[in-house]
Amino acid sequence: MSNLARAFDHGKAFIPFVTCGDPDLETTAKVVRAMAANGADLVELGIPFSDPTAEGPVIQGANVRALRAGTTTDKVFDLVRSLREDVTIPLVFMTYANVVYSYGSERFLGKCEEVGIDGLILPDVPYEEKGEFLDVCRSHGVDLVSFVAPTSEDRIQMIAREAEGFIYVVSSLGVTGVRSRITTDLASIVEVIREATDVPCAIGFGISTPEQARQMCEVADGAIVGSAIIKLLERYGRDAAGPVGEYVRTMKDAIR
Repeated sequence: MSNLARAFDHGKAFIPFVTCGDPDLETTAKVVRAMAANGADLVELGIPFSDPTAEGPVIQGANVRALRAGTTTDKVFDLVRSLREDVTIPLVFMTYANVVYSYGSERFLGKCEEVGIDGLILPDVPYEEKGEFLDVCRSHGVDLVSFVAPTSEDRIQMIAREAEGFIYVVSSLGVTGVRSRITTDLASIVEVIREATDVPCAIGFGISTPEQARQMCEVADGAIVGSAIIKLLERYGRDAAGPVGEYVRTMKDAIR
């Protein structure tokens, strides 16, 4: 069992997201530690990018702030190395293909292995093109996380059969962001996934309230939350670790 799969082996998983360097890397470190201390089972770390095509305005703003603060990929690796002194839960990078390409895929994945990154999520890499990254990920023990979206339809089982770590189920069409209602027939999507694989699946895009998280975990193995956490960072800035920790605890309690 991979480290990512282990995040799901003791019940429903809560997976928070944070953009590294928003508003600075010191705050990110405090926030991640607060997440881990309050029940997060796995944390997604966003490496900031100038053109984050999957993101709505909230996380786009976080990327802009992080880049303006001087956040670089090397500094994010240093952050993870520091976090791994005491944070033991799985960590995954969420970023874009160009970030990996420009750094050098072999060098990037080698650094992931070195600092203790368990998985990689590249929302702009479709299933048909994942081979460009899959072998180098495997050679360094990093799971390349697959996406299943409402538009995947006939491709769901094909994607699921080859999935590693966990499957990221996109709740809604469009970009990330808080949604008041999620109307996609997610139960049917998850049912098709379950027919093809035992790899756990977590639902993301739009989840922000404990009730939404509970509803998502009635059909899936976990819930992923990003924009609602970034809004707390917008509100509290360098003092966000406490409020984020409280939020994570509330969300985790809702899905136990």
